[in-house]
Amino acid sequence: MLVERAALVGLVTGGARRVDAEHSLEELGGLAEAAGARVVLRVLQDRARPDSATFLGSGKVEVLAQAAAEADADLVIFDNELSPAQLRELNKRLDRKVVDRTQLILDIFARRARTREGKLQVELAQLKYLLPRLVGSSEALSRLGGGIGTRGPGETKLEADRRRIRVRMKTLQDDIDVVRRRRTQLRERRQKVDVPTVALVGYTNAGKTTLFNRLTRSNAEASNALFVTLDPLVRRVALPDRRELLLSDTVGFIDRLPHTLVAAFRATLEETADADLVLHVIDAANPERERHMAAVSRVLEEVGALVVPRVEVYNKVDQLSPDERRRVQEADPSAFLISAVTGAGCDELLESVASRLALDQERVTVELDLADPVQAERLAWIYRHATVHSHATMGDRATLQADVPRRLLPMIGLATPTAPRVRGRRA
Repeated sequence: MLVERAALVGLVTGGARRVDAEHSLEELGGLAEAAGARVVLRVLQDRARPDSATFLGSGKVEVLAQAAAEADADLVIFDNELSPAQLRELNKRLDRKVVDRTQLILDIFARRARTREGKLQVELAQLKYLLPRLVGSSEALSRLGGGIGTRGPGETKLEADRRRIRVRMKTLQDDIDVVRRRRTQLRERRQKVDVPTVALVGYTNAGKTTLFNRLTRSNAEASNALFVTLDPLVRRVALPDRRELLLSDTVGFIDRLPHTLVAAFRATLEETADADLVLHVIDAANPERERHMAAVSRVLEEVGALVVPRVEVYNKVDQLSPDERRRVQEADPSAFLISAVTGAGCDELLESVASRLALDQERVTVELDLADPVQAERLAWIYRHATVHSHATMGDRATLQADVPRRLLPMIGLATPTAPRVRGRRA
């Protein structure tokens, strides 16, 4: 497999700190490697604002072209999203393939998508990115010009390309809407059986999938690479006392995650917005963790998930010194410090999650009239969701003493479509 040689280009503008631009360029290098490229050149330019035509300015573009030629770079990757005009001009002046940050992330997503849903979402995002960049991208895109056969009301190839893309986007959106409705039905079904859902979110490569595997005893693919998990995973977590919850692993977030991707993956990210609790997994050993946390919060806000209760989970603490762990804990006393690799702190985290979701149980006494078919069904409901300690029957009357998850106590003695009225009292 041919490994492309990549030159990375970043820009320090206005009041931005150079160290932030350097970290961002380093992250871009990780993205390039995830896409299968080898970084052979890094360029960081100081400029008050991006040049509208060439992003860097004509003089710097000439210097970049020479440096890229000397490094034998196949492509140049910019750590920003370029306008269609900038992209065309840079392709022409650099005489090699030019890719911006958004296009690079889309490429990685396309490489990593495994399920039909993931592939649909990525293709839609790519087409949304491509559509405005078709404008004047080549003289050859148009059949209209001078000479026989080109006059009159024909359709330009550019217009035909646009129309085909819009038709394909409509088809993809319809297919994704079907997926969204199916997900909504599955969530409603889960809610009917009263199994709470916990969503793992976090910056890419924070260790979400490793924690997911640890808690669910699964073997989902985890790697020290960016964007390994694109397709959402939902698994049951069985607690020692028969209580259960559902844990979902989601796509990793990243700073400046393209809006086209957020929009395309909205059906997937809705899993997070509808969760009972969000576990925000943070790479405690990453010096850029504050920036990563801010990026995650921005995406959560964009998908309407900021209102969901959230617990901060600092992962990879096995890579910290005792003093560093103490400082992290002092800075955020309510957070959990864990290592998904070694398992340190994971049991305490799970117990806290159970408590937060009111999965901890309370002993109650419930009286049922078994002559009532609805209350007879309630007997099965109690055996399914509670721990029954005693069951006495006299005629059509049944009296049970059971430990019921606290979050389900409102179901006892309340008349709802899913919870028929029963007589109940706390033991």
